[in-house]
Amino acid sequence: MFPSLGFTAPIAMLQAPNDATRWFVVEQGGRVRVFDNNPAVATTTDFVDITARVTSGGETGLLGMAFHPGFPTDPRVFLSYTAQNLVSRISEFRSNDGGATLDPGSERILMVINQPESNHNGGNVAFGPDGFLYIGLGDGGGANDQHGSIGNGQLMSTLLGKMLRVDVSAVSGYAIPPGNMFSATNPQCGTSGTGAQECPEVYAAGFRNPWRWSFDRQSGQLWVGDVGQNALEEIDRVMPGGNYGWRCFEGTRATGFACGSSPNLMPPVAEYGRSEGRSVTGGYVYRGQAIPGLAGRYVFGDFVTGRIWHIAGDTAPTVQMSGGFASGLSIASFGEGNDGALYVVHYGGQLYRLTGS
Repeated sequence: MFPSLGFTAPIAMLQAPNDATRWFVVEQGGRVRVFDNNPAVATTTDFVDITARVTSGGETGLLGMAFHPGFPTDPRVFLSYTAQNLVSRISEFRSNDGGATLDPGSERILMVINQPESNHNGGNVAFGPDGFLYIGLGDGGGANDQHGSIGNGQLMSTLLGKMLRVDVSAVSGYAIPPGNMFSATNPQCGTSGTGAQECPEVYAAGFRNPWRWSFDRQSGQLWVGDVGQNALEEIDRVMPGGNYGWRCFEGTRATGFACGSSPNLMPPVAEYGRSEGRSVTGGYVYRGQAIPGLAGRYVFGDFVTGRIWHIAGDTAPTVQMSGGFASGLSIASFGEGNDGALYVVHYGGQLYRLTGS
């Protein structure tokens, strides 16, 4: 798809709400490029360029982007990126020209999260069907979540290793919506990523590196691809208040690491081992029209092997994945068009559409 275009380390592609005329591609180095939704398109322009603010390389960089659901009437777009000194930022930017571009000078930093290591930044951001902003963060990096006595994934006074949920309708900063894991009266943890009490921003816990995740546009269900350590990659169907096990479990495998008192850990709905891949890339539940056989099935892949799988939306218990379609691509992300069509973002610089043929 779009064969005349090439990108540098693309990690996401998306469309603005109610606008199927353009595509936006997020490049890890700090640029967001925009182009016409036309297979013959030959040029792109910059939607925004924050390269000078971004530390990029490995698992750092510009890692996520979310349009406000009311865009461009509400001119805000939210970017997630790694700044200098290994600091993750969640920032709001505004368009001053009706949605044509973002003003780099309009940045309002909502959250600052100190990262102890350069990997497992997570970084995806998206608005849920409830209108709140969701943010995925990894466990802080290194191996086996060796942060403190129980790891960050199970430590509830840190934002690391969590899915977060906040209300950005506030005039200043953000508010805590009802239904998160902890009391909204607890002090917010967004100034450094940690707090003296449980962080009220936390929606779900126990993640190693939730690199890519999405909401089913029909049911609203949140699906997360969580990158594994040495043995298993997993897909989680995330519920509010759920704890998905890391570092107590990698997939369904007990790690043996101390992780505190964590009752009611949730198993993944799918997992696969090292013979199939090494880094899961979460995708989407297919709601397009072109591939009827995929309707209602969750499509995901692996960055290293390029394999692509799909599972039923009501899968239970844990499915052990094997085989799959060998795409030959480095699958950094999937993209979903406003029409429900699914795309694959190849880290090497190209974009592909799933056709089913």
